[in-house]
Parts: sequence; structure tokens; C-alpha cells
Amino acid sequence: MNELRVRDLIDLLDSWYPPSHADSWDAVGTSVGDPDTPLRRVLLAVDPVQAVVDEAVATEADLVVTHHPLLLKGVHSVAATTPKGRVVHTLVRHGITLHTCHTNADSPAYGVSESLALALGVTDLAPLDPDPIDPLDAWIVYVPRDAADAVAAAMHDAGAGAVGAYDRCQFVSDGTGSFRPGPDADPAIGTPGDVEHVAERRVEVVAARRLRTAVLAAMRSAHPYEEVAYTVSEIADVPDAGRGSGRIGTLEEPVPLADFAARVVEALPANHGVARIAGDPDALVRRVAVCGGSGDFLLERARAAGADVYVTSDLRHHPVSELREQEHAPAIVDVPHWAAEWTWLPALAERLRAWLAQQGSTVQVQVSTVVTDPWTSHLAWSQRRSDPVDRV
Repeated sequence: MNELRVRDLIDLLDSWYPPSHADSWDAVGTSVGDPDTPLRRVLLAVDPVQAVVDEAVATEADLVVTHHPLLLKGVHSVAATTPKGRVVHTLVRHGITLHTCHTNADSPAYGVSESLALALGVTDLAPLDPDPIDPLDAWIVYVPRDAADAVAAAMHDAGAGAVGAYDRCQFVSDGTGSFRPGPDADPAIGTPGDVEHVAERRVEVVAARRLRTAVLAAMRSAHPYEEVAYTVSEIADVPDAGRGSGRIGTLEEPVPLADFAARVVEALPANHGVARIAGDPDALVRRVAVCGGSGDFLLERARAAGADVYVTSDLRHHPVSELREQEHAPAIVDVPHWAAEWTWLPALAERLRAWLAQQGSTVQVQVSTVVTDPWTSHLAWSQRRSDPVDRV
């Protein structure tokens, strides 16, 4: 086989986690490096911090894939005197490419939330808040039969006719169109003032709504008529069963909340943070909702979905307090952000290794062992005060 280059793996990642699915505020993709570099070793990590980059240098990685972006906010300098600048300079100096899959990796199958759920033993998974399938338009265009193929090809080249793993999809039917050119018209067919009957073809395609302007321009450019007869209709949004925020599923057997919380801690990588639990320790848990990363925006969704417990990170006092006051509120397990998202790395590594094996490649994939959680220790109440009830 031909030698793989960094761009080959980047293209693969972009097919699994399309950058177009990232949130508008996000900064995903390749931020540093040369994608044409030969690929020998890949390092997977959560954070693009100096310790991870040093690990990449030590392991002679050619590509570092992180979940969190290096340059999420605008910067005016990447001087080596700044932390982010040092990361950039180290990467460039050693010929290492940095690629980020952030919010575009949160929602799809085999993404961050799904990996967290699987690590906790949750099965029968579905998105907690399904994304709509990319909004689509339905196009109908009437074309003289001898020009129909050219018009359809132009629309296809602009992105119309793509359905899942298929492209250049269309439906055509033949009929007769009629019109009468006005006195100021310059018709491609017919004479001003006379009714003309033309053998026409009705071309029907679908196209992503975001491509509407491009598809329209392509269609008009290829169409022979001065005035084109066409219809564009918006197709109703349909939930995507495979992509969405968070995941919800079931445990094989119900367990008390206290036992489930212990299982969560055991499933996560070692870290210096702490899991916080809200709920009755003896309450049975079977239906589990999760969200990798900051998940307070799905608190109500977890309750509405009938979850017995919701596992996520970065929860604030008031949203949790308000949720717990509601009827049928789920228990909450709040875990360190880094640890929850780290569970995606072994799953991604396994997926990459399987693909590389199919290519007959010897490229190595390694999961970073560096703990980049910013918290370095914690102090529980019982460690600080021996008798908290008597100390008001």
C-alpha cells in the first residue's frame, strides 16, 4: 500500500466527525502542522497543553488529535513567551500536526457521549436530544428534454442529489410544457405572441438547505430558458436517530444509586477531582442519561426522558437545585470534565486501529497518559472538620 500521510487520517476523522456539525462558536480542524507529512504515530489526548505536546515529542508522534481546541478564542500572538505560543512552536519545531475534534465529536455515533455511556455499561443507546437531519429542500425543475441531463448535472455538481452514502440521486418524468413569450421576451424556443408546446422533463432532487443559493445559481446557469419554471419546498425536519446531544439507555440490571456512582468512578481514569452525587443512595437506577463535558443544558431533557440518573460535568448549584425540586427528577452524578471526555480516547483509538489494519498500515495509535485535569487535589468536608454538625 502507499505510505499514509497525516492528511489521510484527518480526512478519515472529518468523515466520522464532520466539521460542519461543530457548533458555530467552535474551532475544530487542523490548527498547526503540515498534512502532507508522512504518518507513523498518532497521539490522542483531551487537552492540547504543553505536557501533552512534550509527550508527543517523546513518542515521536506525527499527529496529535485532541478533543479541546488550542485556539478557541482569537489571539493576536503565538509568541513562545505565552503558553499557547510555546505549544505552537514546539509542534512546528518537531514537525507535529495538531488536529481537533470538539463539538463535532460530541453528538455522532462513536462520539464522546456515546463512549462515556458505553464505559458505564449503558446499552440500548439513543441520543438524549436528537439532532435534526440536515435540513433539506425538495427541488422540481422543468427542462427541455435535450437539456435535462446538463441541468441535472450542474445541480449535482453544486451538491444536490446527495442522500446518505449516495449522490447524484434524482427522479425524472416526461410531459409537455406550454408557454407564450411576451413581446419583450427573447425565448430560446418559440416566437413572441405564439403559444408554444415543448416536450419537457421534470427533474426532482433534494439538496441541503444551506446549498440553496449555490444550487439555484448552477441550475439557472445550465438551463436554456430565459425564465425557468421551478419549485423549491422545505422538507420537514426529521430527528437523526444516530446523532444528538447526550445519550440515554439502560443498565442490564438495576442497582442502587450509591453502587452506580461507585461504578462511574471506577470507569473513569484516575484524576484528582471528585464525583458529586445528588439523590437517595438507595434509590434503584436502571435508565441512565449521560452527556460528556458540560451538560447542564440537558438537565430538563434527562428528566423528561425518564432517566433515573444523569451523569455529566460542570453542573452549577441553581440548575441542579431547581431540577431536584421537580417531580420525577433524576439523581445526578457530576464528574470531572476531563475524565468524562477521556473515555472517548480509547474508543477512538480502537476505531482508528481497526481502520489502519484494514489498510495494512503499521501506523501506531497511542492514548495519552498525561492527566490534564486542571484540579490537582480535593479536600472533603470530613477531612477538614471532624464534627461538622456541631460547627455552625
